[in-house]
Amino acid sequence: MSDLFSLQGRSALVTGGSRGIGRMIAEGFLKQGARVYISARKAAACDQAAAELSALGHCVSLPADVSTVQGARALATAYAQREDRLDILVNNAGAAWAEPFADFPESGWDKVVDLNLKAPFFLTQALYPLLCKAAQERPAKVINVASIDGLSISPLETYSYAASKSGLMHLTRRLALRLVQDNIVMSAIAPGAFASEMNRDARDNAQGVAARIPAGRIGRADDMAGAAIYLASRAGDYVVGATLVVDGGVTHARG
Repeated sequence: MSDLFSLQGRSALVTGGSRGIGRMIAEGFLKQGARVYISARKAAACDQAAAELSALGHCVSLPADVSTVQGARALATAYAQREDRLDILVNNAGAAWAEPFADFPESGWDKVVDLNLKAPFFLTQALYPLLCKAAQERPAKVINVASIDGLSISPLETYSYAASKSGLMHLTRRLALRLVQDNIVMSAIAPGAFASEMNRDARDNAQGVAARIPAGRIGRADDMAGAAIYLASRAGDYVVGATLVVDGGVTHARG
């Protein structure tokens, strides 16, 4: 049982890993002994985050825009130049767009759906051979970061965001059934309020947001890291296609 949650000797790739939830996960993986590669669209921010995280262990920056198939494949190639297998993939890169229904633009739909829903599929596809190689020894893992907005209705008019995250959870279920045949275990996390650039309300108004959360607080970095470590480690080997809700009870309170 002592190594149930260990990631020692494992390699991980975390998209959107330079900040927010992705960085929380990357930091947690490093503390558990994994070699971590983080990716983000902005190269300077990705490089800086990797340099800071390197104080905890082996962390390498692989900047990429995974919203296109070409970008996803380029990231897979960059990773393959450094590792011959991939134990853990975290599809975390995401975007949101809020605008009234009558004015909601096509650009706000395409940007969000391409990054939140298309990218996880095609990046997993591009990295499939490396995941299969890791899975020859023990289950490889793919973790998709969804959102509680895909489970219950947010008052914000974030139409493409809610649709993409709901779709990602269903994609997780469907694709998990295919990948488990190759000893690749796919699951998802649906976060609630965590302080980040995307969730500025939780970041800048934590007390006000906490008042609407049954647990009485917003999520902490260790809450997210713990959930991801559980799914990525031996402890989560039998969790196939499920979505772990990490929200302090908000989904239940929303009804």
